[in-house]
Amino acid sequence: MQVLLAPHITEKTSMVAEKGNQVAFRVLPDATKTEIKQAVESLFKVKVRSVTTVNMKGKNKRFGGRLGRRSDWKKAYVSLAEGQELDFLNAE
Repeated sequence: MQVLLAPHITEKTSMVAEKGNQVAFRVLPDATKTEIKQAVESLFKVKVRSVTTVNMKGKNKRFGGRLGRRSDWKKAYVSLAEGQELDFLNAE
């Protein structure tokens, strides 16, 4: 349950959700696909078909007059089984 940090909602993930029945999450950098699958299934009571992970590199940003770098993070695309739907508002 601790591996899921937050749902990642953007225009791209919204299109993927409509087209491929997938949901994107920010997860811990050391989380495995099996841990992510178990966390989603137990938290949202849905059947997960597969999990794909992506290591996102932090961007270089300017903070005032100084250069800085945002932290690297990990994103997981969770494919749900046919007929399954994920509702963030009614999660237990």
